[in-house]
Amino acid sequence: MRFIPRDERFFDLFRDIADIMVQSAGELQTLFASPARLHEQVTRIKELEHAADKLTAEANRKVDTSFVTPLDREDIHTLVTRLDNVVDLIDGCARRAQIYRITETRDPAVRLCAVIGEACMHIRDAVSAMKKPQLVYEHGVKIKRLEEQGDAIYHDTLGHLFSDETDALTVMKWKDLYDALETAIDECHYVSLALESIALKNS
Repeated sequence: MRFIPRDERFFDLFRDIADIMVQSAGELQTLFASPARLHEQVTRIKELEHAADKLTAEANRKVDTSFVTPLDREDIHTLVTRLDNVVDLIDGCARRAQIYRITETRDPAVRLCAVIGEACMHIRDAVSAMKKPQLVYEHGVKIKRLEEQGDAIYHDTLGHLFSDETDALTVMKWKDLYDALETAIDECHYVSLALESIALKNS
């Protein structure tokens, strides 16, 4: 019998951060698909990043002040940090696009953003299914496939960038952008690994 209730609000916080992550990914897709609205999208993504930071800080405060937590404290910290990292990396991609003042739509960037968006949606669904390890695992498999798809797009795109582009500044600019997008995809995979570990440990 459990006399001291565990604070289940943590699961709401996980879902709230995951929701922000999905919103941020959607804004990033719009940014690279329609660079004419660049500054508007960058501003919106920054607002979402601040919101995720606040939720992450709240979760970490609750870890310190809750007598009993529904998951290991270290696992809670790892998960909220990983989720927040994805939002931070999306914000970093947006800020790079603003710094480089991109004005053109490039198909590989749009495709990489689509991979990020789809991976984020699977993460959100996995977060909602944390108490069902099999569902978390199934979403993890899909995220791993998306990561591999992102790697293929990234490597193919860099090959064409270095062989076809003659302007050195353009090469530098777009390589940095592709690097940032690919890093965000990798972080989505790390989130899914953390979720699988937590779900199995608590099944």
